[in-house]
Amino acid sequence: MDVNARISRRVKELREARGWSLEALAERSGVSRSNISLIERGQSSPTATVLDKLSAGLGVTLASLFEGAAARSADPSPVARVADQPLWSDPASGYRRRNVSPPLRSPLQLVDVVFPAGQRVAYETGARETEVHQQVWMIDGVMELTVGDAQWRLGAGDCLAMRLDRPIVYRNPTQRDARYLVALVTLPFVPDRRPA
Repeated sequence: MDVNARISRRVKELREARGWSLEALAERSGVSRSNISLIERGQSSPTATVLDKLSAGLGVTLASLFEGAAARSADPSPVARVADQPLWSDPASGYRRRNVSPPLRSPLQLVDVVFPAGQRVAYETGARETEVHQQVWMIDGVMELTVGDAQWRLGAGDCLAMRLDRPIVYRNPTQRDARYLVALVTLPFVPDRRPA
């Protein structure tokens, strides 16, 4: 299945499973009702930023928007063949992401990313209904990541752990592509109970 068709079907499926109208998802995600409608009908290729807003509004990870029907079947395969791994390219930056994980019901998801030279992607979402932890392990090249107010420059072999509860900016400041692996773990949301 074409990856944009997969995304459109998955967004609609998740929205309807929650019993939400287009307006309700628009309010929760900050993405316009008309844009969501175009995405669900497969008439728009959403950017990474729009997909992040939709995933946060739906309470799922960005990677889960690329899941196929096999991920929700009773007995999914524990193997994800490279030919079956969804590959998507952000129309705004050209960054390419491939969901590597098998279609098992698992809190762990792996994503292989190739990030073009000189490009930048900003995810503006903050707190989510689920607690998502992420690690970025650099395979090749250099990336600059800004997580909230903190900044890091990562080179090959470096690994950064973060929680997806604040804005994040990915930037490749070099003149060659970078490649990294993202590992995501989703936990039930637990409010911070530390004293203020």
